[in-house]
Amino acid sequence: MTALAVAIAIALPALGAALAQGQIVSATIDAAWRQPEALGDARGVMILGLAFTEALAIYGLLIAFLLYGKV
Repeated sequence: MTALAVAIAIALPALGAALAQGQIVSATIDAAWRQPEALGDARGVMILGLAFTEALAIYGLLIAFLLYGKV
């Protein structure tokens, strides 16, 4: 039962982070396409958003490690 919880704790945040990162990059490319002179600002916001999104995936990995330690 714990193995299933660990698998879910890793899989769901990874899936969510992947989808969110795809949306972030897509929106940034769209913004750069519409207004190329604002690319520098959009790039900074994109990197910040990607970092926060990746942090959520790392929290899922941390929870999986904590669950696995209770076996």
